[in-house]
Amino acid sequence: MAHEKLEVTIRMADRKDSRTVAEFIRGLAEFEKLAHEMVATEELVIKNVFENKYAEVLIAESSGMPVGYALFFHNFSTFLSKPGIYLEDLFVKPEFRGKGVGKRLLVRLARIAKERDCGRFEWAVLNWNKGAIDFYESLGAKAMDEWTVYRLTGAGLDAVADLEA
Repeated sequence: MAHEKLEVTIRMADRKDSRTVAEFIRGLAEFEKLAHEMVATEELVIKNVFENKYAEVLIAESSGMPVGYALFFHNFSTFLSKPGIYLEDLFVKPEFRGKGVGKRLLVRLARIAKERDCGRFEWAVLNWNKGAIDFYESLGAKAMDEWTVYRLTGAGLDAVADLEA
């Protein structure tokens, strides 16, 4: 069954979108069953996205209403000696899924990557999110199965930072 396409506009978010971005982050955390780990607030979004500019955000709108977002930042490939784009979050409100919103966000990000002469565009997906995996693979994205992501947060990060070097 073909899904209806939605009229969508994609734009860069700015400071006035801070509350919307924080709400999207909450929606993603709930979808990923990780809301208990979320500490993001509108104030932190203002500080770290719009003031410190650690990340950028695209907002997808339909009829003037925000329906999805993508939060991304630059990383760097030493082998390519070029920047890349890392997509940290892609979220579409449940009632707007299957209508081309996620694809439009990814297309815009791919275009930004090309405009900025990036060597790659990458992201992570939870292993249980079969719908997202199928969607990404339908676009030609490849899983990096030979790589394992490692992370330090909280007490673990503090402990390593306090080590004698």
